[in-house]
Amino acid sequence: MLSGFFALLKVLTLSTGPIILKAFINVSLGKGTFKYEGYALAALLFVCKCCESLSERQWYFRTRRLGLQARSLLSAAIYKKQQRLSNAAKMKHSSGQIINYVTVDAYRIGEFPYWFHQTWTTSVQLCIALAILYNAVGAAMISSLVVIILTVLCNAPLARFQHKFQSKLMEAQDVRLKAMSESLVHMKVLKLYAWEGHFKKVIEGLREVEYKWLSAFQLWRAYNSFLFWASPALVSVATFVTCYLLKIPLDASNVFTFVATLRLVQDPVRTIPDVIAVVIQAKVAFTRISKFLDAPELNEHVRKKYYGAIDYPIAMNSCSFSWDENTSKPTLKNINLAVKAGEKVAICGEVGSGKSTLLAAVLGEVPKTEGAAKIPQHTREVLVGQGP
Repeated sequence: MLSGFFALLKVLTLSTGPIILKAFINVSLGKGTFKYEGYALAALLFVCKCCESLSERQWYFRTRRLGLQARSLLSAAIYKKQQRLSNAAKMKHSSGQIINYVTVDAYRIGEFPYWFHQTWTTSVQLCIALAILYNAVGAAMISSLVVIILTVLCNAPLARFQHKFQSKLMEAQDVRLKAMSESLVHMKVLKLYAWEGHFKKVIEGLREVEYKWLSAFQLWRAYNSFLFWASPALVSVATFVTCYLLKIPLDASNVFTFVATLRLVQDPVRTIPDVIAVVIQAKVAFTRISKFLDAPELNEHVRKKYYGAIDYPIAMNSCSFSWDENTSKPTLKNINLAVKAGEKVAICGEVGSGKSTLLAAVLGEVPKTEGAAKIPQHTREVLVGQGP
């Protein structure tokens, strides 16, 4: 709320410039209302510019700090969620996607608080500028309003395309980062089997797909920027042509006020493409992170911890385990296991027979569909996985 107040104060103080300029011109033409009006206007202009600068700095500082806090919070939440993901969720959210959630999506949501106030301050600034234009050129202001409305309407389909291309770009980036991370993790295997060339072609192909969507997004963004950067010139032409056709007199006061007010129109209009792009990116990022944080987690009730004797730190009775909770064919079926304290147990079997699944079941990482698995409350489990 406080940052919004500073944003509004910045817009209001910025809008006083053309009004004070018009009053200065009237004083120079001998139309002053009191003797020291020029000094009063100079002091008022100084105060307004000081308030504008201070409020803009406060707005920037507070929103950036809020964005940094939001980014840190999301990064921590993503890290904690990644530790509790179920196996089905891990299949949907790869390591490349999770890296993207932290480095790209969380960053874009962190940038959104600053641009959020731009969405409504732009409208307020445009309304104030149009009111000043009406006071300066009268009915010719309507032509300026028509040009601005047409510009915004022409932007609507461009925004939809930008949203589509941004979503496709993030999906392509997820796939590319997944391939990159897997290549780096298993670099030794790639070198031993001389698969570098093949994986290089695969990654380059993924880069081409990502480049295609990135080019499409930036191309439509360039069209959008050109449209809005050209609109101030169109506003000037339309207003002066309307003044000529309607025989509206233009003196020094009106012309200088119009030129100064045009700056108020230029800044918000030219920031509209950036505001739209940031809002679209933040919306896509928020949707992606929300889906990740809502993903199913490991079932805490897979194993039942109890207070009892330590004769059997691990006990399973007629247990069935399945990586897919909804499957009718469990991965492991009718498992009976009792491990005494201090006992060493070797699990032997062929490749793919379920040895790793059994160890994961002991850790509670595989959903249990039948039976009872009990571990004493004070027991701690540690799994030391094999290296590549």
